[in-house]
Amino acid sequence: MPNKAYKFKLEPNKTQKEYFAKAFGSVRFIYNHMLAERISLYEQYKDDKDALKSNKPKTYSQWKLEYEWLYEIDNLALANAQIQLQTAYNNFFRDKSVGFPRFRSKHSGKNSYTTNNQGNNIRIDGKYIKLPKIGLVRVKQHRQIPEGHTIKSCTISLSPSGRYFVSILTEYEHEIPQRHLSPDKALGLDYSSPHFYVDSQGIEADMPHFYREAEENLGREQHKLSRMVRGSNNYKKQKKRIAVMHERVANCRKDWLHKQSRTLANEWDIVCVEDINLRGMAGSLKLGKSTNDNGFGMFKTFMAYKLAEQGKAFIKIDKWFPSSKMCSVCGAINSMLTLADREWDCECGTHHNRDLNAAINIRNEGIKLVQ
Repeated sequence: MPNKAYKFKLEPNKTQKEYFAKAFGSVRFIYNHMLAERISLYEQYKDDKDALKSNKPKTYSQWKLEYEWLYEIDNLALANAQIQLQTAYNNFFRDKSVGFPRFRSKHSGKNSYTTNNQGNNIRIDGKYIKLPKIGLVRVKQHRQIPEGHTIKSCTISLSPSGRYFVSILTEYEHEIPQRHLSPDKALGLDYSSPHFYVDSQGIEADMPHFYREAEENLGREQHKLSRMVRGSNNYKKQKKRIAVMHERVANCRKDWLHKQSRTLANEWDIVCVEDINLRGMAGSLKLGKSTNDNGFGMFKTFMAYKLAEQGKAFIKIDKWFPSSKMCSVCGAINSMLTLADREWDCECGTHHNRDLNAAINIRNEGIKLVQ
């Protein structure tokens, strides 16, 4: 059964805000203490694997016996903190590039906790949402959760701008329609830093550069922050003002990406993109801001699930595929092509626009993989 999440804004009262603050702190406390204990056990028994296996770290239930004030917090919120730590460990041992689990910070980390629905203890009730341990919290539900969706869990979070949100994870029955994927309804997308992408039809997306447009105002406000006394009331107010500006930029970007991905998902049966190293590009001195401003990785995620739920195909082409250097007409490889060459002529006499040629090659390769 597929899952789908819905995110709504919360409007808690003063008592509820105090509980959320306790819950955020308690979850962070459990996570950090369990991580510290695991590190300590490893340092103590790293030369004796049998002893390391036998000396298991304490569970969240054992920590609750030691710190009774943890009983004030939803039990499942603490259990999920333990699961999140174990997931972080598993990810690290699966792929070292992910990085070792880090301690959570009160000031710079994300304030959130996750709880599960048991016995209908999480439900929407009119303009309120019922949450464990706290009761009814006012919610701004801008869209309805469809009938047939069962709530599995929810995550309550506090953004740096001071806004509270709840992300509701639902489970529902959905039969993916069986479609005949026509090659005539296939589209190739070549990533373009200035245009976001160029498709195989020659259309440039021309995504607004939301961060670039707000960069001057952000710089001005951050300069004000740098002259204030760290930790003062004015410093906190200015920091929140900057967080609101960043949140607006992120929301504008996400809104545009959702609308663009929905348009393409409804129009095309097959969408092909190149699986480029966006993280590496973001580390570049010249392309870092533009890559992060575009949010192409988020766009690919949106495209993938919107196509999948309609029975359509989202194809990723290997990053080593010579999409830019290959002639889309004769298949010859131009090994002398550089990144600065935006147009080039093939030996067969065809004049190519670099991005359009790459998009066509990506489309053709994607069709081969589908058939």
